[in-house]
Amino acid sequence: MNDFELIAKTFMGLESVLAKELTQIGANNVQIGRRMVSFTGDKEMMYRANFQLHTAIRILKPIARFKAASADDVYEEIKKIDWSQYIEKGKTFSVDSVVYSEEFRNSRFVTYKVKDAIVDQFREKTGTRPNISVSNPDIRLNIHIAETAATLSLDSSGESLHRRGYRQESVEAPLNEVLAAGMILMTGWKGETDFIDPMCGSGTLAIEAALIARNMSPGVFRKEFAFEKWPDFDAELFDTIYNDDSQEREFTHHIYGYDIDMKAVNTARLNVRAAGLSKDITIDCADFKDFTKPAEKSILVVNPPYGERISTPNLLNTYKMIGERLKHAFMGNEAWVLSYRQECFEAIGLKPSIKIPVFNGSLECEFRKYSIFDGTMKEFRQEGGIVKTEDEKRQMAEKHRFKKNREFKKRLDEDAENAEADIRSFKFRSFERRKDNDDRRGSFGGKRFNRDEEKSFGGKRFDRDEEKSFGKRGGKSFGRGRDGEKSFGKGFKGDRKGGRGFNKKGFDDED
Repeated sequence: MNDFELIAKTFMGLESVLAKELTQIGANNVQIGRRMVSFTGDKEMMYRANFQLHTAIRILKPIARFKAASADDVYEEIKKIDWSQYIEKGKTFSVDSVVYSEEFRNSRFVTYKVKDAIVDQFREKTGTRPNISVSNPDIRLNIHIAETAATLSLDSSGESLHRRGYRQESVEAPLNEVLAAGMILMTGWKGETDFIDPMCGSGTLAIEAALIARNMSPGVFRKEFAFEKWPDFDAELFDTIYNDDSQEREFTHHIYGYDIDMKAVNTARLNVRAAGLSKDITIDCADFKDFTKPAEKSILVVNPPYGERISTPNLLNTYKMIGERLKHAFMGNEAWVLSYRQECFEAIGLKPSIKIPVFNGSLECEFRKYSIFDGTMKEFRQEGGIVKTEDEKRQMAEKHRFKKNREFKKRLDEDAENAEADIRSFKFRSFERRKDNDDRRGSFGGKRFNRDEEKSFGGKRFDRDEEKSFGKRGGKSFGRGRDGEKSFGKGFKGDRKGGRGFNKKGFDDED
């Protein structure tokens, strides 16, 4: 198969993580941009990118590049394309526009021009026109205009790839799945130790950690991808990719999620069961202030409230408590904290060994690593302790790029809330270039299977009309949940011997 250009979109701060993922699955010519990574590959690579990448929001296939100084230019250039090779008779389409330009004052106007050009071409050639469908089109198009440089692409993903398919319920301000996966990959953890999220919310970090630990493809939960509706879709090729679990690995440790809110705990348990990962993940109700040292080597990753969309009483005291628990109950381990406010980090009272800038929605956050050890830093290093790896030093350098080029200086509609940090929920509008040296640069930035209850989504693929629960391929039934039984230190009944928890007793056994 011939290689062609592809673009993987992601969130600001995750580009290098995504580039590494692409290299690992065999992509060629991988180049990092802003909120995107370009690469080349064939049809199989495009399918794999959608199915296997943890940190991509969507995969675009550029089909035309042109200069457009006006709306008429956009119309004429789009009309030059032979649309019969992309949109078959009776099929529907939609257009998404992302515009960074003084010339084009409204992204919707660009969308309309693209639609008009396509519809007019069909009318002139066939006397009929394709229909527009916003909710479930057969073909999705994406046009990106940066000043006068326009790129038109086929969207091979459809619904944003962060929508894995396992989330049944949510809590307020849930952590985006792509961001959660990116955070875990930044830590370098791949299942070598236990994993703890003491403020787990709906369980996103815990579930994404299990997928990474087992090297499971996140696309396994998806009902469909946009490329499955393309005229040249190769169902046999995709079935081969879908059913190949040869790269999955055993996970011999365990993942623990805790939350003080019983409603969040129940939500997380439901999502874990929907993902068929109850064997690997234990969710319980507990307050982080009662956190005690885990019996096994562990990594802790936490996304506490920021005081933005979620507020808690005594926010700074919450962070002070986090620092105190880490210092006294997590010696010899690593902790990673994502937050937004500088004063929150200061309240932790611990010196971070690394600070990595990332965006959570429109908030410029930092993801900080804390190496918790006894004694002084000098003693820790003398004993062979590593504070920053070379890769972590490189990630920290991203901070300077953030300062130079603020991607989120765009003016958004006041009512356009980025509810789940989904790139498709942004409503980009034109803006006037300020005269105060703001540098606003644009960029791209047949069997279905059903895993058994012990190993979800690893078996055969079965027909889509047999799908049952949760809208996933294979009608995934709940795995053998241990979630109904409580224990912090010993794990659930039927868990591995000892079921590693926080310690012998763990948290107080109270809801």
